[in-house]
Amino acid sequence: MSSAASVPPAVSSGANARLGIIGGGQLARMTALAAAPLGVDVTVIEKAPLSPGAQVVHRALTGDWSDPAALARFAQGLDVITLENEFIDADLLRGLEETGVPVFPTWGTMSLTQDKLIQKRTLAAAGLPVPEFREVTAPADVVAAGAEFGWPLVLKARRNGYDGKGNFTLRSAADVPAGWEKLGGGRVALYVEAFWPFQSELAAIVTRGRNGESVIYPVVETIQRDHICHEVLAPAPVSPAVAARAADVAGRAVAAVRAVGSFGVEMFLSSDGRIAVNELAPRVHNSGHYTIEGCVCSQFENHVRAVLGWPLGRPDLVAPAVVMVNLLGTRPGTGRAEGLAAALAVEDAHVHLYGKATSAAGRKLGHVTARGRDLAEARERARRAAAALSFGDST
Repeated sequence: MSSAASVPPAVSSGANARLGIIGGGQLARMTALAAAPLGVDVTVIEKAPLSPGAQVVHRALTGDWSDPAALARFAQGLDVITLENEFIDADLLRGLEETGVPVFPTWGTMSLTQDKLIQKRTLAAAGLPVPEFREVTAPADVVAAGAEFGWPLVLKARRNGYDGKGNFTLRSAADVPAGWEKLGGGRVALYVEAFWPFQSELAAIVTRGRNGESVIYPVVETIQRDHICHEVLAPAPVSPAVAARAADVAGRAVAAVRAVGSFGVEMFLSSDGRIAVNELAPRVHNSGHYTIEGCVCSQFENHVRAVLGWPLGRPDLVAPAVVMVNLLGTRPGTGRAEGLAAALAVEDAHVHLYGKATSAAGRKLGHVTARGRDLAEARERARRAAAALSFGDST
């Protein structure tokens, strides 16, 4: 892992910096849009052409970012490389770093975060609160964990899970064969976690610079349905003491993996006020989309600042309350939005469409952010604007 002494110097702000993003989805798109006002030229690489990110950047390459040769072509002429997802293997990032191009998050940070079991071990070793967990290599190991931790258990893929994919809740030992089969046990590395009795789910974005400087955005509550985030409430409707503890946990979690950039930290809150880290995402995060209109400096702009070695901006809210609602597909069809005019007519509502070509049930196609005098007002505005939009028109 890179040490403070080996951190490369900041990119000069006197000429257009050249930032590369591995991945071309909506996170790359919003990062590129935040980079443009700073005079940063962005290049993305994605497996398919006309990705959401490719539509708004200086240069877009179509290529497989799991291919070292494609990555080497992508890296030519770039000042810094960053990621929009955690799926690229850390060893490939190490190879890029060895060519002399700085990569943030570093391969060392990614080696601690992209495998969820290693991530949990790292956080636990740093003294952070996490659910009990255990590696499993056979169904019998899962049954043994259930006997020790109690049921239910959550069986998880160690890599490449998101939005509920790669998770299976086991209510009893009778569920183990089905869960093992569904997640590909024996072919896919798995682990189990004790089910944590949470009352609500919290999250916070932490941006950490090359020099260890960090800013922590307001702690938010995330509203999940079917393991997909539907709404984000900022600030979270919790006591100041709980918010302060959650912010402290998030900051320590990001420091534990020596992050550089904006990271999302998802947490559980129990009815008696206990907090546990659910997951750390080594990238800009859905729970921080509200920061574009809701904060002085968005998670995306601060990510750009951090990876280039520039001073970080303030994370403060610019309104008493901000609510973000995800725009999710409900059926197959085109990704074109219907009802945009009605959504834009809602006071202080801001629509973000990701430019995806097709819609599918549960697919994230955009989001709406609204500000208000309180959470109730902001939520009503965001929901009203979101309800006006639909996707999947077969034409």
